[in-house]
Amino acid sequence: MTATRIAMIGAGMIGRRHMQVLLGDPAYAVAAIADPTPAAEAFAKEKNIPWFADYQRMLDEAKPQGAIVATPNQHHVTAGLACIARRIPVLVEKPIADSVRAAVELVEAGKRADVPILVGHHRRHNPIMRAAAETIRGGGVGRVTAVVAMWLSHKPDDYYKVDWRRQPGGGTVLINGIHDIDCLRMMCGEIDGVQAFAANGVRGFAVEDAAAAAIRFASGALGTLAISDAVSTPWSWEWGSQENPFYPHEGRDSYMVTGTKGSLGVPSLEHWWHEPGQHWGDALTRRRVPVKPADAYIEQMANFAQVIAGAAKPVVSGEDGARTLAATMAITESAATGRPVAIDEFMRRG
Repeated sequence: MTATRIAMIGAGMIGRRHMQVLLGDPAYAVAAIADPTPAAEAFAKEKNIPWFADYQRMLDEAKPQGAIVATPNQHHVTAGLACIARRIPVLVEKPIADSVRAAVELVEAGKRADVPILVGHHRRHNPIMRAAAETIRGGGVGRVTAVVAMWLSHKPDDYYKVDWRRQPGGGTVLINGIHDIDCLRMMCGEIDGVQAFAANGVRGFAVEDAAAAAIRFASGALGTLAISDAVSTPWSWEWGSQENPFYPHEGRDSYMVTGTKGSLGVPSLEHWWHEPGQHWGDALTRRRVPVKPADAYIEQMANFAQVIAGAAKPVVSGEDGARTLAATMAITESAATGRPVAIDEFMRRG
């Protein structure tokens, strides 16, 4: 079997995570690394991978079959457009762009060129999220009515020694909450409006350290999302899912999806319901939805390779990435203006 040759644009923390997958499976080959930092050059030399300071030159000379863009957010679109111009399928890390307008520009360019764009919302590849979405979409909770989501954690002081993390756009809404917005879209369908508040009273930085949003889904369901990176709690995806071994496992849910026939906690996958004819005071029936664990990054790379081969469609498309970004940035927009934000209208004006 010939290995799929994939290039890396950006070799920072998330880039190294992707390279772990690529280097650990003979089905893939790292075609080249483009990253101007000395650390990236040293890493490439250690692994005997061609290194380039400039990704344009790398794309022209290495001629990969696919490319992963894991640069800082503000460079996602320019790097993605460079891949599209060369008809190279591209996996862009989340967020797809640093603005909704730029995201739409990238998506439209991919459509015109018929070049697939994937977005690195890796939780969609996690079997827990897949099982949750299948249970809900299959009618396991009936008509989804109310949803509660939380990402509540505590980042250490030294996390904010990096200047951009103290500025608007570097806070917990766009860094962390965007994952939860994408998970809500996966489970409950499109978000068509938000009303939100944000605060920075704990640290006093320009960026928020807490936010709360009321969410309206296109289906008519309503939800809430509470986000903070300045609190000590077990209520976040990382602490409940065991996806990242860095975090202890507390087994608490970060999402609760409720409907007319039952409810589902995620990531525990505890499914609750009343049997037909039961009284509302009767004990609920409970089961745990079975799931076979798998590494979401490995699953994501497999999807990318299949897309490159023309054998599958992106699990998370450019359009998905743009809509998730829009719903996330609508939270900061609403918090700043005090007004509700309609997602479709927000995407049109960027």
